[in-house]
Amino acid sequence: MFRLRRPQLGWALLQRRSSTLAAHLGPYKPRTHTCGELDETCVGQHVDLCGWVVQNRKISKKLAFFVLQDIHGQVQLLATSKSSQGSENSGNGALSVLGSLPLQSTVQVSGVVKRRLPSAVTPGKSGAIEVEIVNARMLNPASEQLPFLPNDENNLPNEEFRLKHRHLDLRRRKLSSNLHKRSEISHKIRNYLHSKNFVEVETPMLLKSTPEGAREYLVPTRLSKIGAQNAMVTDPESKQTSASLESQVEPMFYALSQSPQQPKQILISSGAVERYFQFARCFRDEDGRADRQPEFTQIDLEMAWVSWGGEGASGLNTPQRPFSDWRIGGREVRDTVEGIVRTALEDQNIEFPVMRYEDAMSLYGSDKPDLRWDKQIVNLTSHLSLDSQNQLADRGLVMEGFFVPGLDLKEKLQFLKELPHDVKVYNTDASDLCHLKEISSGNGSDLRLLTPLPGTNPGDTIFTAIRPAVLEGGWTPLGRLRASLIPVCLDTEILRERRFLWVTEFPLFTRDEDKEFLAHGRLSSSHHPFTAPMVEDIPLLLQGGNSLSNVRGQHYDLVLNGTEIAGGSVRVHDSGLQKYIFEHVLKLSPAEMERFSELVRALESGAPPHAGIAIGFDRFMAILCEEPSIRNVVAFPKTAAGVDPLFKSPTAVALDVLELYGLQPKTTIRAS
Repeated sequence: MFRLRRPQLGWALLQRRSSTLAAHLGPYKPRTHTCGELDETCVGQHVDLCGWVVQNRKISKKLAFFVLQDIHGQVQLLATSKSSQGSENSGNGALSVLGSLPLQSTVQVSGVVKRRLPSAVTPGKSGAIEVEIVNARMLNPASEQLPFLPNDENNLPNEEFRLKHRHLDLRRRKLSSNLHKRSEISHKIRNYLHSKNFVEVETPMLLKSTPEGAREYLVPTRLSKIGAQNAMVTDPESKQTSASLESQVEPMFYALSQSPQQPKQILISSGAVERYFQFARCFRDEDGRADRQPEFTQIDLEMAWVSWGGEGASGLNTPQRPFSDWRIGGREVRDTVEGIVRTALEDQNIEFPVMRYEDAMSLYGSDKPDLRWDKQIVNLTSHLSLDSQNQLADRGLVMEGFFVPGLDLKEKLQFLKELPHDVKVYNTDASDLCHLKEISSGNGSDLRLLTPLPGTNPGDTIFTAIRPAVLEGGWTPLGRLRASLIPVCLDTEILRERRFLWVTEFPLFTRDEDKEFLAHGRLSSSHHPFTAPMVEDIPLLLQGGNSLSNVRGQHYDLVLNGTEIAGGSVRVHDSGLQKYIFEHVLKLSPAEMERFSELVRALESGAPPHAGIAIGFDRFMAILCEEPSIRNVVAFPKTAAGVDPLFKSPTAVALDVLELYGLQPKTTIRAS
């Protein structure tokens, strides 16, 4: 082992190379307390603390105050000229040590907890005390030119800049608190699921590409090149060279798992596990937004031996419209998810009403209604003139609207000029409630009703729009408008409420434009192709043709304050029905059906009735932490464009690396 012959000289040389080597190489004591532990009960105690210096206030040459912070809290430090020397090697007093450090430097201090003067007491646990420093030691000085100071909340740079320096941004107490809360909630959920006999099983992330819904991330492999090299070994007399063989082999790819859908169904079909869960990492190549990331976490559940099909109305307890009974299967999944939420939030009184998709869309204009606002959309068609009613009926349209009593648009709303072109705004006439005066376009195209709208009063604001009579998709024009009005029209207390809702009985199939890249003009599954139809609608499914648009699925979404936080379904466990949906409804080609062959074989092996759900853990945590974006509850998120400014990904790859995978850039191919 290398030893310096003259320790004092060696120490001096090390000190010249780095002012922090003393902290790295010299001994220092472990802390006795965290900053968040200290309060008035600690007065008189000697404490050792570690943390970041986030504030300094120099009163004079002989007196200064500092604020020390760790993840547990903050405490005020008092340094005077009487404080003893900083460390046994520095020879500097504590006042000098701390006073010369840039903010965000890490230090260790020893001192005595003192009670503050009554006039100096501040709110907070440690607001009545301070630590008079006896000894201070620098552990690591921060740069004097940090990109920003995370404690200066009033002067934070934009989000993308902060993401580039995420190591600093995470020092903000709000972000740190979010990560700790995320850990606590996940711990509670795991404990609850284990208590209900769920088994945590990890499923593969590297799978094959399947047309399930979203675009996938593909991972190239060297397997194709290795296969060509193995062919040369097994057939050494072949006249083909290794290079020619490699050129004939197509590149091979894994697909990162969009969700563990097929693996978990196969796992349940095997009988090895009856109740499965995992905190699954999932990947989807989608456009970013506040509640979406290219990689995300979902709490994935699957259960065997679940009920299949509805059980009819619940008699005297049948809910009143717009709410409904649970008329589909999978009640066991519903009970499990409600237990998870109640356990995570430590509230056993949370209610989970049920609403059918048709009622959600017609009354709230969304398949994920926000129930914090009781304002509903009404069908205005019957209030129009007979000519207008006939014209709309011929085109397969209806007019809908909703009114807001006494809303002063000039003071509260700034979006009149940005309204969608298909939304119009009217005021009710003070003397004639059947006369609606348009105020959105200013061209005076008023609307005359046959009968007044129930509940309207003079001066009310009425929003109207035309939509297809057959409900489809996830929004209507007024539904989007209603969602945008909620932050404007509701009080802060109401906005902080948590209103859960189950939405059920979705259309089983759709012609969604977002899935056209996979459907190519064909029907696609609203949820995924493994969702079971409602028992009552199986005859319509077998009938095919136009009847398919009326087939409902045993699909359920859990909504919280207008955000979908979970989605699942009862699965098709009969291989014949599953193959019928693939071939006769979705019109999959043999090559496309082959991508699901392993699941079909599992169903053919005696799969039990099963159902499952995935809870969007990131979205759930964002709502619980009252954050507008899931990026604030993820340690290292990406931007809305899918870019990671901190790790600078994605990046280009060198040509010689691409060649290992049998890939070439487009520019190279065009040139050749």
